[in-house]
Amino acid sequence: MVSSSNLANAIFMSTATHQQSAQSSTNPRAIAIALLAQADRLTLETALALNWPGQTYRLLKPAETGLLMLRGRIGGDGAAFNLGEATVSKAIIELPDGTKGYGQCLGRDAKKAEYAAVLDALWQIEAEKVERLVLGPVRAVLAEKRAKEASQTAATKVDFFTLVRGED
Repeated sequence: MVSSSNLANAIFMSTATHQQSAQSSTNPRAIAIALLAQADRLTLETALALNWPGQTYRLLKPAETGLLMLRGRIGGDGAAFNLGEATVSKAIIELPDGTKGYGQCLGRDAKKAEYAAVLDALWQIEAEKVERLVLGPVRAVLAEKRAKEASQTAATKVDFFTLVRGED
């Protein structure tokens, strides 16, 4: 049985992966926000503490937690249906120079959403540095996770074949 949090994470990750491939040439910021949402809290917190120590910001909208309706399709092309709900946290911050950052994540981790918002704002100012120090390592961890899951799935794959009987 799959827990609801694992299901929500799987759906969020597959949706984010799909969105990344669809938006890769048009909206790099959306990709950055999606990667920040998928990173774990410790990664975001550590990146901020090491690379932007003492970074100040103002909470425009303190982190809130709410529900998001998950929609699905059978086979990817059937009629959409409501699959269930997922808990989501979001926050909006403003840096001293007026740059606004938006953060979101699955679950109730308000601080993670806040850190993601700060990194989104920093990405707008110094994208190369955030890409190199935060998003690059997050991409590597996510790719490693996907590869591990793919190998575990491949290990359970069963190849069925049909034996052709001779003509009677």
